[in-house]
Amino acid sequence: MKRKLIVGISVAIIFLIAIVSGSLYVMNHREATAQTASSKQEQKTENNKEQQKLLTTDEQVEDILSRMSLTEKIGQLMMVSLPGTEVDDEARYALHQFHYGGIVLFDRNFESKEQVKNFVLDVQSGAGEKVPLFVAIDEEGGLVSRGKEVIPPPPSAEAVGKENKEFARKLASAVAGDLREIGVNVNFAPVADLGLGRERSYSTSPYEVLKFVQAVGEGYHEKGLIYTLKHFPGIGKGTVDSHEDFSSIEATEHELRKEDLVPFRETINGTDKGRPMDYMIMVGHFRYPAFDTENPASLSAKIITGLLRKDLGYEGLIITDDLGMGAIIKQYTFGEAAVKAFQAGSDLILVCHDYGHAEEAYMGILNAVKEGKISEKRVDESVRRIIKTKFRHGLKPVQ
Repeated sequence: MKRKLIVGISVAIIFLIAIVSGSLYVMNHREATAQTASSKQEQKTENNKEQQKLLTTDEQVEDILSRMSLTEKIGQLMMVSLPGTEVDDEARYALHQFHYGGIVLFDRNFESKEQVKNFVLDVQSGAGEKVPLFVAIDEEGGLVSRGKEVIPPPPSAEAVGKENKEFARKLASAVAGDLREIGVNVNFAPVADLGLGRERSYSTSPYEVLKFVQAVGEGYHEKGLIYTLKHFPGIGKGTVDSHEDFSSIEATEHELRKEDLVPFRETINGTDKGRPMDYMIMVGHFRYPAFDTENPASLSAKIITGLLRKDLGYEGLIITDDLGMGAIIKQYTFGEAAVKAFQAGSDLILVCHDYGHAEEAYMGILNAVKEGKISEKRVDESVRRIIKTKFRHGLKPVQ
């Protein structure tokens, strides 16, 4: 009897040892499997990083483009503004819902240097887009300067035009450094117009303006800041403020080509037709009967596609001036204006100051694509330029 009891206890002990051993085996196996899976995932991530390094810029652009939904692509075409000094829930909703590809800073966004730096970081980190956002500002100098309490305001273009090229280059480099420090990557300057009011032009002479535009461009380029030539094809001859109302510039084609177009044309010719994507060209809202008797420049295929793209051969980004100006909203809805501007050849649609207006412009383009009025191929053309410009200036996805 005692022997049977000993045998039974021994069998039970052996059985328990087997169970415990089996459990330990399973646990160890699971842990090993988990470690293997984690290791494989890490290896896959590393392989993806290495693969991205091996891809050319164009191949990386195509990879991002191929993974974008239509709604994300439309968002890349839009640059908007946000209210306040913090990114609130309404702003986060707008950024996520419409995938906006860029924002513009105004005085209302500035409180201190650290605050605006954090504001921009919050926008970039919270947007959740496949590529970082353009962060732009109007820092022309003089009366058109933003965040004067945070960024040292540069002198006006007119004042700079009384100096020399080297002064203009160094000043632009310093301004670019200040802007890059707070997270800005695009400046809506320099003004390439002749004799524009409010001290906004370097000169009334086309080749003097060209000289300073080129020097300022060099200064921005030194610091890797994307700059913007404006307002194509030149608004210096305008007699009405396009912020307030619509007007025409009644100059002949000969006059425009000999004078107003010079800074744009010669800059394009001197920068490999804009292929390096170092700058944008902003199109103004005046009508030019010499080129198009019906549409303002910003909505004119004859001016944007015909003159700027085909005639002058420009291959960089084209952006509209703010569609919220009186010259546009007194004639069109935001949706209509955005569609016409994009159909005319613009890549970026600028809508400032109001979420509703930006949404209307976004939905206008989205619906036009769905209705077949704009092809997705045409959308891809602009998004491709946008992503390429961002990539060439370090605005790439965080791996």
